[in-house]
Amino acid sequence: MPTFAEHVIASLKASGVRRLYGLPGDSLNGLTDAIRRDDGVDWVHVRHEESAALAAAAEAGLTGELNVCVGSCGPGNLHLINGLFDAQRSRVPVLAIAAQIPGAEIGSGYFQETRPQELFAGCSVYAETVTSPESGPRILQMAMRAAVERRGVAVVVVPGEIFLAKTARGLLPAVVRPSGTVVRPDDDALGEAAGLLNAAEKVTILAGAGAAGAHDDLVELAETLKAPVVHALRGKEHVEYDNPYDVGLTGLLGFASGYKAIEEADTLLMLGTDFPYRQFYPSGAKVVQLDIRGEQIGRRTRVDLPLVGSVRDTLPALLPLLTAKTRRDHLDRALAHYARTRRSLDALAVNDHERTPIHPQFVASTIDRLADEDAVFTVDVGSPVVWAARYLTFNGRRRLVGSFNHGTMACALPHAVGAQAAHPGRQVVSLSGDGGLTMLLGELFTLRQNRLPVKIVVFNNGSLNFVELEMKAAGIVNYATELDNPQLAEVAAAIGLWTRRVERPGDLEDALRGAFAHDGPALVEVMTARQELSVPPAVTVEQAKGFTLYAIRTVLSGRGEELLDLVTTNVARRILH
Repeated sequence: MPTFAEHVIASLKASGVRRLYGLPGDSLNGLTDAIRRDDGVDWVHVRHEESAALAAAAEAGLTGELNVCVGSCGPGNLHLINGLFDAQRSRVPVLAIAAQIPGAEIGSGYFQETRPQELFAGCSVYAETVTSPESGPRILQMAMRAAVERRGVAVVVVPGEIFLAKTARGLLPAVVRPSGTVVRPDDDALGEAAGLLNAAEKVTILAGAGAAGAHDDLVELAETLKAPVVHALRGKEHVEYDNPYDVGLTGLLGFASGYKAIEEADTLLMLGTDFPYRQFYPSGAKVVQLDIRGEQIGRRTRVDLPLVGSVRDTLPALLPLLTAKTRRDHLDRALAHYARTRRSLDALAVNDHERTPIHPQFVASTIDRLADEDAVFTVDVGSPVVWAARYLTFNGRRRLVGSFNHGTMACALPHAVGAQAAHPGRQVVSLSGDGGLTMLLGELFTLRQNRLPVKIVVFNNGSLNFVELEMKAAGIVNYATELDNPQLAEVAAAIGLWTRRVERPGDLEDALRGAFAHDGPALVEVMTARQELSVPPAVTVEQAKGFTLYAIRTVLSGRGEELLDLVTTNVARRILH
């Protein structure tokens, strides 16, 4: 008779799982020993359980398949929670196996005792405790099914001794695979949507991650409606490539052209997006929202017509009901505005006469130009995600992974671990901030130990840069945001990575080429401008006031040189261009 741990491994293998991310611990001994004795699954040893959950989330996001992270009892599985929140909010299927103290000791205040089932309730679609080897297989199967079908996190809590207990004789592994489904609105709802869109004069499409797999139909829809297509950040990799109707990103990281195309529409068609920032929605337009999760509709703006279904299944049924429009005024204005915006952004992404420190736009655009055509990019929250959103280009094969809903620091390197483990022969490039990298610096050892050839580019501006921008916008003098870093390239070199430190723009390309060509993990530390501003497309009156107050307060606090650096970095450079 197999042990429960052996049944877990057999079920995961039968369901397509090929690796588990985690750290060992005594309460996990039964599970890790079962992995040791099985040659069908790998153990990816990370240095922090948060990284295990983030890595599993990245792999699940790239493959769409179930992935697994593991934590020992108490602090071990508690460390998973931030990465599990990221996975849950990114809607990717992740199973977390949380070991527990001995069952007989639960409730006694035993060493390392926590209540994982309660702790993980807020970041999961399913969380249950196995109380016996007899109940374990059924709970495991239900958890796996919940994670796969609801595309979220499922948590199975297992007291350590149950891993070693015998299960029923003849027990077969659980096999859990996604079911094939077609989900679209009924014919009456589609007819109503067609009527509203046919009557509209200025339609703008806002597409998000839910548009994955519907690229060609989306382009045909835009052509039929003569509608500019704006994308949310998670929709970037699925929407903007080979799309002559794309007018860029909207939101805090986006373009003025995306914001303007939405604001000037008389009808907004939202496709597979839960774009969160209400201030970027149009003030007077009619709104049609299509989402596979009906409970999300109307959360951000008033919706005139709700449609429940997937974008991929719905557009083929909607397109034949639409009348092709002939007027292009709205579309052409939006495209012209996007062209101007794009030229303005690209003018900043150049070697600025060898000026130092290096402008981060130039770093991002150089990465984009040199990276492989099927590269996977992972990005830290903060300024790296701004430059990735504006300067990385996609082609249907490149992928983008980040903590775009949960917004956690330090995600880029752990996400890269999961991406590279899942795709060992593919180029994975981590765009890391100095704050994010140093928060989970131990994962550089993970790259070495697991021989993962991730390429890390560190935007080192010596600060929590995006936090500083938020302070400026609020009129607050920067405080507690400076980072006193060592030379991060030297730290990485001591760990065993190939490294370069870049202080001059002219040295950047050679350093990146060397890193990308290296057969192993590599890190390029780029000294970037601290005061580079990433101004959102719609600057509110409050933000304008905030920058004014920031300037006044900075001078009064005796830090006028900081204000001069801000002006030199941004205003003077834009005049030159």
